Amino acid sequence: MWSTLAFLGVGLVITLLAQSSTVSTALILSLSATTDLPIISAAAAIIGANIGSTITAIYGAMGATANAKRAASAHILFNVTAGIVSFALLPFLVQFLDIFIEFFKMDSSDATKLALFHTLFNVLGVLLMIPLAKYIAQFLEKCFTKDDILIDGGNSFFEDTRRRSREMEALGVHFVGMGVSGGEEGALHGPSLMPGGAREAYDALAPILKAVSAKAEGEACVDYMGADGAGHYVKMVHNGIEYADMQMIADTYFVMKNVLGMTAEEMADTWEMWNKGELSSYLVEITARILRKADEMTGKPLVDVILDVAKQKGTGRWTSMSALALGVPAPTITEAVFARTMSSQKEERLVLSERYRDLAFEGTEVDRPAVLEDLRQALYASKICAYAQGFNLLEEAGKVYGWDLQMGRIAKIWRSGCIIRARFLDTVSEIFEKESSMTNLLASGYFSQILYGARAGWGRIISLAAERGAAVPALSSALAYFDSYRTARGSANLLQAQRDCFGAHTYERIDKEGAFHTDWMN
Repeated sequence: MWSTLAFLGVGLVITLLAQSSTVSTALILSLSATTDLPIISAAAAIIGANIGSTITAIYGAMGATANAKRAASAHILFNVTAGIVSFALLPFLVQFLDIFIEFFKMDSSDATKLALFHTLFNVLGVLLMIPLAKYIAQFLEKCFTKDDILIDGGNSFFEDTRRRSREMEALGVHFVGMGVSGGEEGALHGPSLMPGGAREAYDALAPILKAVSAKAEGEACVDYMGADGAGHYVKMVHNGIEYADMQMIADTYFVMKNVLGMTAEEMADTWEMWNKGELSSYLVEITARILRKADEMTGKPLVDVILDVAKQKGTGRWTSMSALALGVPAPTITEAVFARTMSSQKEERLVLSERYRDLAFEGTEVDRPAVLEDLRQALYASKICAYAQGFNLLEEAGKVYGWDLQMGRIAKIWRSGCIIRARFLDTVSEIFEKESSMTNLLASGYFSQILYGARAGWGRIISLAAERGAAVPALSSALAYFDSYRTARGSANLLQAQRDCFGAHTYERIDKEGAFHTDWMN
């Protein structure tokens, strides 16, 4: 036994000196092949080599983060545990290999046996760790935790981030939920970053985040959003606005193509022209690029051979759900989510298109330049409304969750890097900073003039689309949002009367305080 233990020590020392279990294992295999070294002694040396390999993990973890130390500790526990059990069972394992080699008619040399033993060592370690993994993880979570910073840069649901922040805080770890927007271009040139979590964690990360983020007029497109889930909430709303913006552009394209009969090249020219004015944005820019791209296989515009089914990953839906939960109207964002859902009903749409095939897009000839100008104004006005919905939601969420969300600062970091970057965000940022008491972008003097001037053409577009049977859900919902918000007395008085009539839910009066109920049936 002692001689076997000595060979375990030899394998351990060789690995410590070489800092490589590969080197020591190769040396042991060579000795076994060229000398009369007993197989059991060589196997013990293999065990020692595997235990010795933990030295590199120890060196690597020195001065490293808590997570690195946990990983190193897990590696050490794995190899040491497997080593102790393997050494205790060494005679039986060697006998097992003899049986295994004979059964599968393999080469019976000592080198083959040792190679198989090395594999068996690791398999045994895995089998030992499976039932212990949960407990080891719990143990390691309690170790090396102080002041570590863990960053989640994915599109995580903000409530999950809030929960994880509490869990990590209990362990002494700073959890940063950081919204990241920019796609492929952002990865190359810098994204817009929306970090949330402990302020001290952001302060520690700020130099790095500012260095890697996109820049707008020399300013880094990153800022501290607030505690726990604030960063992921802001990114969620960013994506909700993105859903709306994309659908409004798609609505506009649909009218161009099916009502105005424009070619892809004509549409591309129009979008390029629009991108030079107040509609200038990343999404408008890529729309022109997309429409100009030809399919290499058919020669047709590539967009015409793409299946009209849009997928989604959940952030738009989460935005709509949050708006409903907080009681904030966000109809354009929600309609954009439903538009994607409708697109997925492809088979049903094909059936119904046959049933209603006589209802086409044809109609009397229109003045194309005039309609295009109405379209431009309708798109810009709808864009203002969609952003107003998003910022309203952020404002309310800040109050409910205790986040000091600054709308002007959020608009600033969206000016570059992110998908919804647009020229008009410079104006949005300035307006929020100058009019700090403003509750809705629609109330801004600057945007109210634009909306007032666009209303007639906006309405004409919705009427034309309805007349021709062209669905424009985002543009029409934005108009309804605008008209609803600017109406002093709406129709909800009738709704409340109905609720009181069938359910005795009571109502309020315009001339007296208190709750009232009427016996409507008598």
